[in-house]
Order: sequence, then structure tokens, then C-alpha cells
Amino acid sequence: MHVSEDDVRLAGELVREAAELAAAMRAESDGRIATDRKTSVSDVVTAADKAAEAHVLRRLAEERPDDGVLGEEGATSESASGREWVIDPVDGTWNFVAGLPWWCSALALRPVGTTGATDVLLGAVHDPGHHAGQARTFVGGPDVPTTRNGVPLPRLDDVDLAHSGAATYLHPTWQVGPVGDAWRRAVQGLATTRSLGSSSMDSTAVAEGRFGLQFQHSLPDWDRLPGAALVLGVGGAASLVEAGGKRWNVTGAPTAVAEAEALLLGRDR
Repeated sequence: MHVSEDDVRLAGELVREAAELAAAMRAESDGRIATDRKTSVSDVVTAADKAAEAHVLRRLAEERPDDGVLGEEGATSESASGREWVIDPVDGTWNFVAGLPWWCSALALRPVGTTGATDVLLGAVHDPGHHAGQARTFVGGPDVPTTRNGVPLPRLDDVDLAHSGAATYLHPTWQVGPVGDAWRRAVQGLATTRSLGSSSMDSTAVAEGRFGLQFQHSLPDWDRLPGAALVLGVGGAASLVEAGGKRWNVTGAPTAVAEAEALLLGRDR
């Protein structure tokens, strides 16, 4: 399925505009933006999430009326084109609310009806200024070399797990039992880990070569696809693996991903 230069332009514009809108709303609220809980005390949504998603939906209705939409905050529209935009208006909402810097706006474009790890055409992530005060827009995909602010990123160096840092997260309620066992097997093979709170931001760091991989279980499509596209666009790997009764998203350097899969499953590397 074709991805045009105009799709690339639009994806970058949408995530930048969404993040700028969210950041402006937080600034106007003096850091006290209205917040609701969703599935748990740590799963939060703000007025900025909803406004940013509504903005992206309006833009897509104007520029891509035949494409479908799936948004984290409930936006949906059916596709007449066979393509669907998957939107995460604020990824890392807990950080966003707390005034922590590791959050972004993200989206992906995929073929309708697909569920695989690499079933993505394009991803885009906008970091509104966490890296040396500079806003950064990442766009890329399997057939679209990933760029940062329009400049191509270098191809990813292949590294093994023992020499990799990983961005990962496991909620305390999953620390015991089969899920915790699978996670511990994987992290024990790593050089180090970090838990930062935004899977799409984590994946930008993987695409830049700062982490060897990112992995987490039960990520919804809006949390896994934008970053997977960026990593694929620099020659990395993306995988979904069933381990400990959960589906794990693993993206990064091909060797590190393969070794992490084996450890999650309890196999020799």
C-alpha cells in the first residue's frame, strides 16, 4: 500500500500541532489541567488529550476523508480507502500532568484490519522540546527512512542484549507470577533498563540508537505502532511475542530483539 510524500508531510504536521495544542493548554492552566481516571489510578486522561485528538480528527476529515481513524480517546471513523490513522494525542499523560518532560504526540498509518508487529505504513512522533530545549518531529516507516526534523537518521547499529540498554516497564501488580517471571528473564540479559513513561518517546530513543530496544506487554496499537514504524525506518526490528500469558511488543536492534524474545519465552538465546 502506497505512502505518499504528502502523507509524510501530513503526519509530521498533525503530531506537531497536537503536541503544541496540548502544551499550550497545560501552560494556560498553570499546570492544573483537568484530569480524569480511565482504567486505573495511573491511567489518566486530560482535557488536552481530548482537544488534541479532536484537532487531529478535524484535519484528517479535511485532508484524508476516505481514510479511517482510531483514537485512544474514542475517535473512530470507518475507512473507504483501506487505510487507517491510529492516534495517541498525548503519550505519557501521567508525565504530562506531573510536569515531567517525557511525553509526546504520536500517530501511525496502517492498512485496515491488520494486527501484526510490522503491519504499519508510517509513524510520526513529536517531542515538544525535551532534548536540549529543541522540539523534534520524527517521521518514518518500513519503506520511509526515518527522519528527525526532516534530516534522515543513520541506520541502526545491530547490538546484542548484553550490550543494550532497554526502555521497559512492568506495573507493580504484574511483578509476581508468569508475567513477572517472563519480564525478569529478559531484563537479566540486559546491560541496564530505564522506565520513562512513554512508549513512543522510548522508541524515538531506540531509533536514535540511545537504547538497544524497547519492550512492554499489552500495549494498545496507538502505543506500539508509531514507535515500531520509526524503528523499522532505521533498519530495526519489531516483534510481538506471547509470553507469560501476555503479548509483548519488542522493538529495536535485530539481534537484541531476537534475544529478548527468546528470554521472554524461557528459551536459550
